[in-house]
Amino acid sequence: MSFFHIVSVGFVVAIIAAAAWFLTPKGKDQVLIRSSVALALTCCYLMWAITYLAQLHPLIAPRRADLRFED
Repeated sequence: MSFFHIVSVGFVVAIIAAAAWFLTPKGKDQVLIRSSVALALTCCYLMWAITYLAQLHPLIAPRRADLRFED
């Protein structure tokens, strides 16, 4: 199930980046705007994906601290 979420959100981000690429108004800063939007979307997607996967599959299993160990 997690693979579907990662791919589907990546697909949505790619569509938004493509739309921003083609809908950027012409001008002397067109390349700068395109690059900035693409970079911002990529960074936000990577941050979300890493956080999502880290919570879904933690490296260290949580332990309860309020339990007493029996002798």
